[in-house]
Amino acid sequence: MRDIALYKQILGLPEPWQVTDVRLRDEEQEVIVDVGLSRPLKLTCPECGESMSGYDHRRRRWRHLDTCQYKTIIEADVPRGECPEHGVRQVDVPWAEERSRFTALFERLAIDWLRETSQSAVARRLKLTWVEVHGIMERAVERGLARREKEPIPFLGVDETSFQKRHEYVTVVNDLTGQRVLYVADGRGKASLDGFWDTLTDEQLEAIEGIAMDMWDPYVISTLQHVPAASNKIVYDKFHVVAHLIKAIDTVRKQEHRSLMRQGDDSLKGTKYLWLMNEERFDEDGWLDFQELRESNLKTARARAIADTFRHFWSYTYLASARKFFDQWYGWAIRSRLEPIKKVARMLKKRLDNILTYLKHRITNAAAEGLNAKIQWIKYTARGYANRENFRIAILFHCGGLGLYPHGI
Repeated sequence: MRDIALYKQILGLPEPWQVTDVRLRDEEQEVIVDVGLSRPLKLTCPECGESMSGYDHRRRRWRHLDTCQYKTIIEADVPRGECPEHGVRQVDVPWAEERSRFTALFERLAIDWLRETSQSAVARRLKLTWVEVHGIMERAVERGLARREKEPIPFLGVDETSFQKRHEYVTVVNDLTGQRVLYVADGRGKASLDGFWDTLTDEQLEAIEGIAMDMWDPYVISTLQHVPAASNKIVYDKFHVVAHLIKAIDTVRKQEHRSLMRQGDDSLKGTKYLWLMNEERFDEDGWLDFQELRESNLKTARARAIADTFRHFWSYTYLASARKFFDQWYGWAIRSRLEPIKKVARMLKKRLDNILTYLKHRITNAAAEGLNAKIQWIKYTARGYANRENFRIAILFHCGGLGLYPHGI
């Protein structure tokens, strides 16, 4: 009797549910808590809330928080009723959510652990299978997405992240203001992003002010088709622009290095990362040592000077001044006789209108890079994912800013 009173107090069940028995299964190291009804329960459909006529009872069990070293299992005969609209449905129980084999408190514990470590580690510590742990994560994400408000999201970031070591990607859409992942889709084609716009209301689409993205045509086409006045809202990410220039410097270096080595000149040997490093990352002595190379007559030095000069573009406030600066820089780049630099310059000129939009919105995917680092941690701790849907669920769980706990917890 004392055991029944103890678990009645611990579980805090509302009337008419009550603890009817407590059984110890020593060999299995389990405590079984039997729960029943003190009086007939008014049956209501969990879908529509309408009254149902009685149909039958089903014996069910749920894993609860452990009692010391013993697993605690709640068992109950749960009534089912017949709804005129939805057919035979099981009534909701106050200690667990529909379709779950765990109590709400146990799921909360698992969610807290999942926030700290990998699914495999949680499975080991809680004596569950990986599939059971992933089911808890999946239900948590479903709850969180269902709870999301349809609020305005002024600034978005669209990027891709690698799924596995091969050239396989998922598309990730971020709320740049809230620093959260809003959407994850398979691949990085136009259809991958189309699906995100379909989740937004007309009011949300109108409220978008700026969208940072790479110069990737499938994303651009999708955005132009779905977002009103998108041509003034797309912002080509400054860090991707800089990345194109850095790649051009490296291409010039490799070409020149091969040419110099054929002449017995190893001036560029071992200098790759010096040319690619941002000025701010040098210490004072390192920068002074690099000056001799940077001010030399090397083609690579000329490529680096052109790329460094472009950095001033981002500090402009007025579009007319920025255009004038770009035209001067473009002329220098085209006359440089450095084909990799000329190629990037032509690309930037073609895309200039949506590079200039940065000066209005001042948004980048830098916030998304922090999320991307977390996504890479997720992938690393899981040692890869068997399929992209599991990867999507994990990203939204850790980076979605979602309300994950069961209702009422």
